[in-house]
Amino acid sequence: MIQIWNEIKGLTKRFLDLESDRASYNEIIERIEAGVEFRGTNLWILIFAILVASVGLNMNSTAVVIGAMLISPLMGPIIGLGLGVGIYDFQLIKKSFRSLAAAVIISVLASALYFALSPLSDAQSELLSRTTPTVWDVLISFFGGLAGIVAFTRKDKSNAIPGVAIATALMPPLCTAGYAIATLNLTYFMGAFYLFFINSVFISISSMIIIRFLKIPSKKWVDEKQQKKMRSYVFLVAVVTIVPSVFMAVDIVQRSIFARNANLFIENEFDYPDTNVIEHDVTPKDSKIEVFLFGSPINAIEIKRLESELADYNLADAQLIIRQNQQNFDLPDAESMRTGIIEDLYRKNEDLVKNKDEKIGLLEKELSAYKSNQLIQADVCKELEVQYPQIDASAFNTMLIHHKEAAVDTVTMVYINAVKPIKSTDLKKMKEWLKVRLKTEKINIVQN
Repeated sequence: MIQIWNEIKGLTKRFLDLESDRASYNEIIERIEAGVEFRGTNLWILIFAILVASVGLNMNSTAVVIGAMLISPLMGPIIGLGLGVGIYDFQLIKKSFRSLAAAVIISVLASALYFALSPLSDAQSELLSRTTPTVWDVLISFFGGLAGIVAFTRKDKSNAIPGVAIATALMPPLCTAGYAIATLNLTYFMGAFYLFFINSVFISISSMIIIRFLKIPSKKWVDEKQQKKMRSYVFLVAVVTIVPSVFMAVDIVQRSIFARNANLFIENEFDYPDTNVIEHDVTPKDSKIEVFLFGSPINAIEIKRLESELADYNLADAQLIIRQNQQNFDLPDAESMRTGIIEDLYRKNEDLVKNKDEKIGLLEKELSAYKSNQLIQADVCKELEVQYPQIDASAFNTMLIHHKEAAVDTVTMVYINAVKPIKSTDLKKMKEWLKVRLKTEKINIVQN
C-alpha cells in the first residue's frame, strides 16, 4: 500500500513538475524587470494598442479588440508588482507601480481623446460589457495570472502569454474609462476602472504566489514581522478588491433569474387564440413586467388570474403591467406598437406565403410523378401487347399491402387479360422484364 502511494506521489510530482524546464532565477527576474518600464518602444506600442482597442470598441469589433490585447505591453509592470512583493524587492515594487500608473494615465487620455474626436458616440455591447465587473472577473484574472507567470518563468517562451493577454483583458477597461471621460459618464468610468483594478490586483497576487512557490530568493532579508505585515497588506487589498465584485455578481445572477422566469411566464401564460403579445419589457431592477397585447382584449378576471400565476414562476413580488389598447399606450409606445404590429403581420404573411409555396411545390411534384406514371403505364402496356400478342388488355398499379403482423409493403400489381392463358415460363420471363422496366423488385401478375 505504501509503495502504491509513493508511486502515485511520484507520478503526480512528475506531471505537475515546474522545476525541470524552469529558467534560472536571475533570468526570470531580468525577463520580468525588462517589461516593467514604459519608454521608447514599449511606450509607442502601448499608445498604438490603446488606439486600436478604442477603435475596436467603437466599431463593436471583437477581433480588433483581441488584436489590441495581443500587442499590449501592460502585463509587464503588473507581473513586476507580483515579483516585487514575492521577493521583497521594494525598489521594483515602486518602479512597477510608477510604470503602471503612467501607463494607465497615458492609455485613458489617449482613449478619451479618440472618443472625443470620434463621430460614433453610442456605447456598443463590447464597451458596455466592461462596465459591470463581477467575481467571475476575479477568477479569470487570478487563473490567467497564474498561467502568465508560469509561462514567464520557463526557459523557452510559451504561447500561453498571448492567451493570458486575451483572457485577462487589460486594455478594454482602460478604453472604456477613456470613453466614459469623453462622454462624462461617471458610472461607466467607475465600472471600467474597477474591472482594470481587479485584473491588475489578482494578476499581481497570482504572480506573487508562483514566485513564492518557486522559492525565488528574496532581494533582501526580511524578518518575520515584516513578512507578516506584507501578507496582511496583500490580504487586505485582495478582500477590498473582491467584496464589491461579489455583490455585483449576486445582483447580476438575481436579474438574470428574474428575466428568465419572466420570459417563461409570458411564453406559457399569454397564449390566446385571438390575442398576440406584440412586445414585452422586463425590468429586473424594478421587478416590473410590461406586456403589450394586440387583438381581442383580455378581461379583468383573466388579468387577476395572470397576476396570481406570478408566484408559480417565483415572481410573487413582480409588478405586472398589461397594455392592450391604444388608450394605455403613450404616444411613443403607440408608434412602437404600430411598427411591431406591422412587422408581426409581415412575418406571419411571409410564413403563410412560404407554407403555400411549399405546398404548391409538393403538389406540383406529385402531379408530375402522376403524369409520368401514366405515360409509363401506357408505354408498358403497349410493349406487353407487342411481346405477347395473346394479351387483349392490360393495366398496372402500385398498391400498399397491409400484413397482420408485419410492416406495410408496396407492390406493383399487373393485370392482364389474354385470349388464351399465358404459360408459366412466359409469365416468369414477363415478371423479370417488368422488374427491369418498372425498376421495382416487387411485382405480382394477375391473369384472367
